[in-house]
Amino acid sequence: MRRPVVRADWTGRVDEAEGETGRRWHQVMRARDTAAARIALIGFACDAGVIRNQGRRGAASGPHALRQALANLPAHSIDAIDDLGDVACAGDGLETAQEEFSAVVADTLRAGSLPLGLGGGHEMALASWCGLHDALRARGDRGAIGILNFDAHFDLRAGEPGTSGTPFRQILEQAAAQERQVRYLCIGVSRFANTAALFNRAAALGVRWVLDEETRAERYDVLVREIGILAGEVDHLYLTICLDAFPAAVAPGVSAPAALGIDPGLVERLVDAACAAGKLRLADVAELNPSFDVDGRTARLAARLVARIAWNVAQPTG
Repeated sequence: MRRPVVRADWTGRVDEAEGETGRRWHQVMRARDTAAARIALIGFACDAGVIRNQGRRGAASGPHALRQALANLPAHSIDAIDDLGDVACAGDGLETAQEEFSAVVADTLRAGSLPLGLGGGHEMALASWCGLHDALRARGDRGAIGILNFDAHFDLRAGEPGTSGTPFRQILEQAAAQERQVRYLCIGVSRFANTAALFNRAAALGVRWVLDEETRAERYDVLVREIGILAGEVDHLYLTICLDAFPAAVAPGVSAPAALGIDPGLVERLVDAACAAGKLRLADVAELNPSFDVDGRTARLAARLVARIAWNVAQPTG
């Protein structure tokens, strides 16, 4: 199986006078073939699923742009992060890329690290889940997996082959076939970006969702309870953030810009709550498309979300 190619993107400002507490992400990054640090980055340089889904091509360049946006962020309590490089998709070879990404995720989990995926189209979600499932199965763990997705779309579309619009339907089907219990919560769903067929399928599959219009700051406690219910039902949590969940003004660089979207500050607080549940095993950020990213706004938002997750993971426990 082809391994990811590590890209030398990590350069940035160095504040020598500030000492160790002045370190930035590029200074704690280690290019490696296998993970050893608490956190490991894995790029999914692919938009074949987006193209199949009739979306705007360009997300294959997302991991590179995201690393550039991350490079100068302060490292704070993070001592080291391993960059395992990118799994790149050749042409329309989506299924091959998904298999390769899944294998790297599984290897990373077996090494005891938390995989942080950099997308790339949201078709990466199927690969992320498969990697988690495979790693758990290899050690005889039949525990339930919870999926927390911040997204304007359910991504439950029917039809083959798979696209960026089908990964969670594929996950639920594969989980049923493997007798793996899965709970799926989607926060930020747009009533006007999902057909009635998709709402009906979500209900039939037992999916829980929160509409974008219901993600107001004054409902923070309600939303935290939803995440708490999900975490209480499962043994392992997979967090995935689709950047098209955010308003087009702050996230223009996506395949399908949102007309309304959800507040990034609220999502950060909900990410904190998800991490605090103590069951996070895997996370990724999807759909960064630099071709349409005005002033790098979307890359900066994606970088902040990735850094927020990493900051949570790096906090001492107990």
